[in-house]
Amino acid sequence: MHPTRSMTTPRPDHLAELLADQDGPRISLYLPTGRYQPTRLEERIQYRGLIREAEQSLRMEHKQDLIDTLLAPLVTLAEDESFWAHIKQGLAVFRSQDLMTVYRLQRPVPRLAIVADSFHIKPLLRIMQSADAFAVLALTGDHVRLFTGNRDGLDEVRLHHDVPRSLVAALGNQLTEPVETAAGVGKTGHAVGSYSMRHAVGSREDEVDKDTEKFFRIIDRAIIKHHTQPDGTPLILAALPQHHPVFRTVSHNPQLWPEGITGNPDAFTVEELREKAWVLMRPRYLARLQQVLDDFGAAEPRALASDAVEAIALAALGGRVRTLLVDQDRLIPGRIDQQTGQVHFGQLEDPHTDDVLDELAEMTLRTGGEVIIAPGERMPTGTGIAAVYRF
Repeated sequence: MHPTRSMTTPRPDHLAELLADQDGPRISLYLPTGRYQPTRLEERIQYRGLIREAEQSLRMEHKQDLIDTLLAPLVTLAEDESFWAHIKQGLAVFRSQDLMTVYRLQRPVPRLAIVADSFHIKPLLRIMQSADAFAVLALTGDHVRLFTGNRDGLDEVRLHHDVPRSLVAALGNQLTEPVETAAGVGKTGHAVGSYSMRHAVGSREDEVDKDTEKFFRIIDRAIIKHHTQPDGTPLILAALPQHHPVFRTVSHNPQLWPEGITGNPDAFTVEELREKAWVLMRPRYLARLQQVLDDFGAAEPRALASDAVEAIALAALGGRVRTLLVDQDRLIPGRIDQQTGQVHFGQLEDPHTDDVLDELAEMTLRTGGEVIIAPGERMPTGTGIAAVYRF
């Protein structure tokens, strides 16, 4: 078994690992959690309850030796004081004979314990879908930070070692003159960070501006090379007002968003950066969702769209689903025959039963389709699912 991995932000490459073929049963545990210490004991009790539910399901078909092997690291996690001290809004745990992956999530998830032939990934898809994902580049002369996230939260990214952390680190002795540092003042009037203050007169100002351009070029190239994702995730610049036009002039990042966050990013909390970024991203998300709804409305009369689970299963098996819209709050117990596309409805207690909607999402992703998990009130149908076909 691979060692346990504990992460906060699920990425597309993680999804590929969860979708990969693996031996034996797969356990998916989801638990809504809080951020405050008084809830920790209750949450750990609830988590142990999920383990018991998984064990009951496993006992229907598997031997005790395998059950003990699968559950041992789950039980160990329940006793890990340091882990539970840093919990966030939600917990997702995936366990098979070959894998143990844990996510401390920025968004609450429904309480679930599912044992099936595949991992239950729909709640994770809701968090990692590209429809509302973005990155924030917080840039001053003294700090270079990168965040990724969505409407619910931002996580700071560990920068590649080739990405300079400051102007001094980038240019070193090539700087035109020494950099003086002054305290940044936040909205409360207290010092909250630092930023570069560089002074020059006459032609020296031009040299200072050239230093800033050099620094921004270096940062732009390094971010593109080591951190820009190929999935088109927008990159939002957070910087002082005078730095926005300079960075945009030298940047070659195709995902740099036209609008940015103006102000000293060191004076903003991570939550404030998230709020400001989501104000910029929300119209994009709503426009993308509306486009899918319009596509569905136009395609349905031509038999190029459907909201029937059985019909969508057959289309997904044949690789025909271009876009799949799934209700984030619906769960339909059952499984799909991967040879015939037939849907068998059942009970979640059955170790071969998953969520049909989740399986349809997996099938769509495997054939290159797009999956969007949406709130129930924005769904165009009442079945919990809507598909637009390629042909």
